[in-house]
Amino acid sequence: MSSMSAPNPQTLTEMLARRLAVGGVALIDRDKTVTAAALDEESRRVAQGLYDLGVREGDRVAVWLPNVPAWLSCFFAVARLGAIVVAVNTRFRSNEIADIVGRSGAKVLVYWPGYRGIDFDGILRDAGVPALKELNAIVAYSEQGDPVVNHEALGKPVTAYGDLAQRLPYPHDHARPELGCLIFTTSGTTRLPKFVLHHQASIASHAAEAARGFGYGDENAVTLLTVPMCGTFGMSHAISPLAGGKLLVMLTTFEAQAAAQAIKRYNVTHLPATGDIVAQLLAASMEKIPYPTVRAVMGVRAGQARPAEARGLKLMGIYGSSELQAVLSIRPVDLLPEQRETGGGKLITAATRVRTRSNDTGKLLPHGEQGELEFKGPSMLMGYFGNAEATKAAFTDDGWFKSGDLGYTLADNEFIFLTRMGDVLRLAGFLVNPLEIEAVLDAHPSVAVSQVVGIDGPRGPMPVAFVLSKNADGTIDEAALIAHCKQKIAHYKVPHHVLAIDVFPFTPSANGNKIQKSKLRDIALAVLRG
Repeated sequence: MSSMSAPNPQTLTEMLARRLAVGGVALIDRDKTVTAAALDEESRRVAQGLYDLGVREGDRVAVWLPNVPAWLSCFFAVARLGAIVVAVNTRFRSNEIADIVGRSGAKVLVYWPGYRGIDFDGILRDAGVPALKELNAIVAYSEQGDPVVNHEALGKPVTAYGDLAQRLPYPHDHARPELGCLIFTTSGTTRLPKFVLHHQASIASHAAEAARGFGYGDENAVTLLTVPMCGTFGMSHAISPLAGGKLLVMLTTFEAQAAAQAIKRYNVTHLPATGDIVAQLLAASMEKIPYPTVRAVMGVRAGQARPAEARGLKLMGIYGSSELQAVLSIRPVDLLPEQRETGGGKLITAATRVRTRSNDTGKLLPHGEQGELEFKGPSMLMGYFGNAEATKAAFTDDGWFKSGDLGYTLADNEFIFLTRMGDVLRLAGFLVNPLEIEAVLDAHPSVAVSQVVGIDGPRGPMPVAFVLSKNADGTIDEAALIAHCKQKIAHYKVPHHVLAIDVFPFTPSANGNKIQKSKLRDIALAVLRG
């Protein structure tokens, strides 16, 4: 029985074993091939190395790497030990590292100190020893030409990743379906991100479903990974081709020309991409039909599907979240381009269901009526790590996940997504809570209080901040505030503009004054266009 017709794998090690049975090349990383056997062996060797560093069942290992095979080796290694990977974005800076690594209680941190010339060691120093006190050790990945790895950082021993990869393969498998295996960070209703915890069955089974639903396991299928594995969009597209037994082509980070060359060189058929990535790929070639091998592009922004189709790319809207995983649903390919742009579609998993509930009455709604989308299925999160209150609030009494998204159902397994119900921003493909940015701005000595909104920019949504100044004359130093943010948070979260304001527009209510963010968006657009 083939891997595509067998029951879904229930652990990550089972999924990797099936890929090993298929054999052949599993990954291509910057034109270097990695066979399924090599990936399996390296993951077992890294498992032994992490075990030697004290990692046991339930422990957390923070992986702060770009898209390299070592990310996947660490992921499968940690799963083999029954432990949990904390996925950390390489764009994160000191505030985010201190919070995520510290609050998750990670025992080991894996990072690449020489990546792109970024001062990751400096970021760790700025994060501070107290926040990282639970770390037992740090693992430093490196490649040819990188500086020699230091033996100590923040008073913690540093082990070279290459040393772990040379250990004897770990002989045991502690993976179980119900064990937590992966934490994504996602915006919540507080200033700190929530930790979305998935178990092994949800990740492994969903990868197999996505491979079937999106064709990653079809004949001659080749997927190009253009988005980072630290988020659910990238992770789902990284492991679904593995679950389907087919080839994954990786880019350490997205660059349009490199991606265009990879598509042509490896006859890429499947392309997960945000709207700005699609735009950059089309701009990278003057050919009428630049990428004829591409069968489907998972990702689109409004108004993009028809012109892209004129140049041979069939774009489709999809749906997902950190809590439900990416590519949860698919829009039929025979729809008109404008129809395929809409998020949602048919759920790819037979066991998953969707419904809507009225925010006003709390009652369930019939098909076609707009309300909050609720989901129930095997790809759902276990809960929010370390936050029982948030976990309880995220589910209905009968176990459905409350998405916080507005939409309507067409059937029990089909829906249309309209928009986020809150003020969460999607920046560079990631969901970002404005409170995270506001907290950094509010910490600056010249800022009394701030508000951040998102507006449409030339390359997608961009954050704009409004500030009440502490200065006597009410002025601000926009450049200084932007520089302050760049030191503390990922660059995609940094406001493109910081505008001074005398008073925030608000609406009085019984629960206090509510700032009118829609009016702030209008002010931002008027100022920046005028």
